[in-house]
Amino acid sequence: MIPLPRIGFIGLGLMGKPMSGHLVKAGYPVTVYNRSRPAIDELVAQGARAASSPREMAANSEVVITMLPDSPDVDAIALGPNGIVEGARPGVIHIDMSTIAPPVARRIAEAEERAGLENLDAPVSGGDIGAKNATLTIMVGGQAEVFEKCLPVFRAMGKTITHIGPHGAGQIAKACNQIMTAAQMVAMAELLIFAQKAGADPRKVVEAIKAGAAQCWALDTKPPRLFAGNRSPGFKASMQLKDLSIVIESARAYGVPLPTTAVNAQLFNALVALGHGDMDNSDVISVIEELAKVQLKTDA
Repeated sequence: MIPLPRIGFIGLGLMGKPMSGHLVKAGYPVTVYNRSRPAIDELVAQGARAASSPREMAANSEVVITMLPDSPDVDAIALGPNGIVEGARPGVIHIDMSTIAPPVARRIAEAEERAGLENLDAPVSGGDIGAKNATLTIMVGGQAEVFEKCLPVFRAMGKTITHIGPHGAGQIAKACNQIMTAAQMVAMAELLIFAQKAGADPRKVVEAIKAGAAQCWALDTKPPRLFAGNRSPGFKASMQLKDLSIVIESARAYGVPLPTTAVNAQLFNALVALGHGDMDNSDVISVIEELAKVQLKTDA
């Protein structure tokens, strides 16, 4: 029987912690690293080992996965002092599952390949529910043969796994995903407040329209939480804004006009400015509530 590869996992936040937990449950030898200690201790209790630095982890892993907040974080962990490249042996595969700018993903991949490493950019969609249930959508950029090697690892964390193309293509797909996600969240917020203020029961409106042409993931998932008064994060509003910033920057670089996305980014900017950055991205409804001078009725 071929032994499972040793995996290092860096970044044990809202998404990374359950993702690494699934790898432990699947039987992989997993070593974890995180800036704060409690998440490390929780994974160690599940059977993982702890590393003192990304360099140490990379030196003892065959696959290193990063799940970090933004481009500078991945850059520093991969290429900086005491980072992955300093510790990894030739042939180690670095899978970055963070959401970062496509040009940064490509630059990191090129630098790692010069050092003898393999690289995949593999951002995810599905929020904390997908991470907890191992049903994430995973969008992968990089060499096809490296993708094939890592499929069993991806299958421990996700359900829909697609090789998009060369380095950076996974991040481009994620940017497209975030264009649609933001549009859904804003449209849902608008229709809920419009229905209520115009005199219709928004619950019944959702029940009616989600069976027709308006059906989408947002309407299937978010209204029950909002009606229950639950705006705690599955995916933080601040992270939605960060991702939209990546989209806008990338669109500028490639000369693509995104007028609706630009408006949606400003609505999320307003949400964060109101102090709601740690709330769920569906809490963009707070901005619409403020503008319409009406609060969504809840069961709370």
